[in-house]
Amino acid sequence: MGLEMRDKKKICQEIHQRYQKASKTERGKLLDEYTVTLGYNRDYLAYTLSHWGKTVYASVDGEMVAIVAKPRPVSTRKAVLVAFQGRRGRKPKYQDAAFRVLLAELWTLFDCMCGKLLAPMIKLMIDFLVVEFPLASATRDLLTTISPRTIDRILKPVKDRGRLRGISLTKSGSLLRNQIPVRVMFNWDERKPGFFEIDRVAHCGADASGQFCQTLTVTDVGSGWTEEHALLNSAHRWVKERIKQVRAELPFPMKGVDSDNGGEFINHQLKDWCEINDIQFTRGRPYRKNDNCFVEQKNGDVVRKTVGYERFEGQQVHDILEELYSHLNLLLNYWYPTLRLIAKEKQANGKYKKIYEKEPKTPCQRLLESPDISEECKMELRRRMEHLNPVTLKHSLDDARERLLKLARQMNTTVSSA
Repeated sequence: MGLEMRDKKKICQEIHQRYQKASKTERGKLLDEYTVTLGYNRDYLAYTLSHWGKTVYASVDGEMVAIVAKPRPVSTRKAVLVAFQGRRGRKPKYQDAAFRVLLAELWTLFDCMCGKLLAPMIKLMIDFLVVEFPLASATRDLLTTISPRTIDRILKPVKDRGRLRGISLTKSGSLLRNQIPVRVMFNWDERKPGFFEIDRVAHCGADASGQFCQTLTVTDVGSGWTEEHALLNSAHRWVKERIKQVRAELPFPMKGVDSDNGGEFINHQLKDWCEINDIQFTRGRPYRKNDNCFVEQKNGDVVRKTVGYERFEGQQVHDILEELYSHLNLLLNYWYPTLRLIAKEKQANGKYKKIYEKEPKTPCQRLLESPDISEECKMELRRRMEHLNPVTLKHSLDDARERLLKLARQMNTTVSSA
């Protein structure tokens, strides 16, 4: 049997002064000890000890009445707090309906980013958002101080978590496989700007027959710099020409490329071009997507998220897709922050703990902070960024995407009805 009520009151009377004078750590220890002894709820005991003997004033029938706090049943604790203290905690800061609508608009505008990436991106481009959206100073302050967790909590009711899956069309290119070395992973000391992973995404819809457009994804392992380009088909020539174009337009040198075992990459055209331009060419192991994890992640998070799973074919669709990517690449590399994995630690239980950057950064920011990038390259990065408006780029991207999907669906409807 537990203690009787008079014994519990006697104990509370003896320790309440000690509790009120104790530090936060000592109070926690007292609560740990006496919640077991008294059988009280921890919050109830904390309230009882902190208010024991104190006078609380309340309005009763229009008159102020002094009440001395004493132990109360647990069931009435919340009612007492409401009566004498009002609502506990801080006042809601982001409850304004107009602010929540604005946040949802920004989330939709920038392709439904998670809060951890959306929060720093808003801070980065707040000057452009003020021009695009007539923001009051109070609203601007809210946008620049809101935390990633709060963003996710506010947007939870409007998030659509539906996902689609595509089909893989990677066909083995065995002709030169033995001449191209295998790279299982990039070691931590090799993750310097200039080493790229490459892959392609097929836009065949649900039918892999005939010719259809492709997307070539080129991702820098060290900085996260990503280039997306449209291909009319998976011919060796187009793949090599697009990689050649990427190298010519990069603001920093390309030192190496790493691909899967698809025949569009394992061929003489690309291998000879890499040798002529002193670019290290490696490949991953067959059926091991994690060997190319950096670019595989971009295939879903960037390409599929932007253009979906429609079937794209023909020169006109290809040109619109390339126009779309011209806007997307600038947003990805100069304005969209990402979190980069910086280390792995092996735990005592044999599992690995992943350690990420403390703050999300854009690929441009990482390049500007990198000691492996020359000052000439950094000056070129700053020069290019000065002429970019992220909001205008996003509107141009959305317009191109709308035209692309409309044209693709019209063509697909015509083909299916024929």
